[in-house]
Amino acid sequence: MRIFIVDDHPIFREGLIARFSMDDDFVVVGQAANGKEALEKVPALKPDIVLMDISMPEMNGMDATEIFKDKFPDIKILVLSMHDDKEYVLSVLNLGVNGYVLKDISASEMFYALRVINNGGIYYSRGILELLVQTTLEPEKSTVLTTREQTVLRLLASGLNNKELARELDISVRTVETHRRNIKEKLGIKTSAGLVRYAIDHGLDD
Repeated sequence: MRIFIVDDHPIFREGLIARFSMDDDFVVVGQAANGKEALEKVPALKPDIVLMDISMPEMNGMDATEIFKDKFPDIKILVLSMHDDKEYVLSVLNLGVNGYVLKDISASEMFYALRVINNGGIYYSRGILELLVQTTLEPEKSTVLTTREQTVLRLLASGLNNKELARELDISVRTVETHRRNIKEKLGIKTSAGLVRYAIDHGLDD
């Protein structure tokens, strides 16, 4: 299994590489200190899985993951982060990552997660699972979109940018941006890719 590590702490990367070297199932093909560097290196190294931190300088893991999913859809991504804030986690999961584990897990659990993901599964560490269960049990906020918001979302999913959408609906670009912001707040989605995925999942991409 070919692994690429993205984390801004050299000592953490070195520790992971040393631990991976003890298991014949894994080979670390490369490493990067931020998302930008990872995107530059990965095409030539062709990893099976990218082990992605989130908080990094220059380009964070969330932005890098969105680009990875667009440019390299066959590469799987396991997020390895210290962040367990609900909104933060949900925003990352909306990008379509293959797993999310917290940095307090054991090496054996991380190896298990990588094997699950490599075999086509999804893996969340216990802390993330508990957060997802709690979120499911919480009373839902109103996510009813207005007719105009549904139209904006459908056009976004069809590939129109803000200027094209403004021309299509005969409204200003600023109004389009306001609609996008309101839609994201209602749905709890922070990225454009997340909005498109929501539209497709709910049949709004016709």
